[in-house]
Amino acid sequence: MFAKELLSAFNHSITLFAIFPAIICIGLYLTFKLRCIQISHLKRSFEYLTKKDTNEGSISRFGAISAVLSGNFGTGNISGMAIALSTGGPGALVWMWIMVFLGSAIQYASCVLGVKFRIKTDKNEYVGGPMYYLRDGLGYRNMAILFSLFTIFGAISVGNFAQINSIMLPLQKMGWNPLYCAIGIAGMVALVTLGGIQRLASFSSIIVPFKAALYLGTGCIVIALNYDKVLPAFQIMFQHAFDFSSMAGGVMGAGVLRAMTTGFDRGLFATDAGTGIVPIMQASARSAHPVVDGIATLVAPLMVMIVCTTTGLILIVTDAWLEPNLQSTNMVIHAFSHGLGSPVGGYIVIAALILFAYTTILAWSYCGEKALEFLVGPERARWFRYVFVTLVPVASFLQMDVIWSLADTAISCMLLTNLVGITLLSKGVIESSRQFKLSDQKAKLSC
Repeated sequence: MFAKELLSAFNHSITLFAIFPAIICIGLYLTFKLRCIQISHLKRSFEYLTKKDTNEGSISRFGAISAVLSGNFGTGNISGMAIALSTGGPGALVWMWIMVFLGSAIQYASCVLGVKFRIKTDKNEYVGGPMYYLRDGLGYRNMAILFSLFTIFGAISVGNFAQINSIMLPLQKMGWNPLYCAIGIAGMVALVTLGGIQRLASFSSIIVPFKAALYLGTGCIVIALNYDKVLPAFQIMFQHAFDFSSMAGGVMGAGVLRAMTTGFDRGLFATDAGTGIVPIMQASARSAHPVVDGIATLVAPLMVMIVCTTTGLILIVTDAWLEPNLQSTNMVIHAFSHGLGSPVGGYIVIAALILFAYTTILAWSYCGEKALEFLVGPERARWFRYVFVTLVPVASFLQMDVIWSLADTAISCMLLTNLVGITLLSKGVIESSRQFKLSDQKAKLSC
């Protein structure tokens, strides 16, 4: 119990005194220097997804973004929102929006660097990510090693344990044996992970649109049935986010601090913006220019925040977040069932959750393997797939609070290490972006 409380306090302090100021400062700087690229080039981001690219790379750009979204569309979009509201209140959603807006600019920069410093392996596969631009762009080999270790830790805690644990909660409540369920999921994970990035991209291209449509479609119906509570729900979010009554006295309330830190933690967990796993997967894409790949990834945080906001809004309009005996996934199941007036809503949440968790496990498995590959080489790193699959059933025995605390620690360590590389190489990203825009304008004028 003491260790759990200590870890929770550590994560709270790291977010408040390191992650929050870092994302605010670096995010604002990049947003200003890149002329708010996360909004100004959002339309082009969608265009790049469907545009064919014949340049060198392991997978298509659409396949790469699908793989990214397979990792982003995880239990953090569902269970994570319940945890956000129960620990930080509705105001956490507002701080999450702020984090994702600024984090999108940081993610853009990391993806540009990831493609710029990627390398080609002996098997004609492209690999990249923060460990490569930390080593080759800055000469910080030790920090590159550190980031790789944090990524492996994140793959096991965030991409494995947290996902499986969120699935087990409702299944166990339904009377299913959690161990047998976890073993079954492990077998399904093995079918895809053993096929590498090509199989992951192909599978994600099919399953990601389906699971997003299933969950969002149902969520929109619940919101429509409770339309009269939507505006009051947004009012509650902003009231809790800034706690106007306490701020009027000149002192920021503890509730605001908790909402802020929780919102940033859950925003990082849900979108992975700035953590470094997105450039690891994007480095495999066929690329015409690093800036193109950076712009293409702008769509991912937006899509994730639509899903997260939908979940959070449903939890508020159905008053599920006020139920003291509901935790994590069970809170969301209750909200959908109550909102639809039918247990069908809960079954849809369980089905979506399994799909969300499954694809996230696959994405993190790939990132963990690439991090290990950086440390020990591709041949030895292949064994990570088998170890990762073997660890899947372990999560069914672990305590929820401990798992999420460990996951938050891993995410924080990855982010802070990655921000060192992004900050010191940001001038190159800004210059490349400006040159790309100038060449793009000249091409339009010549047409």
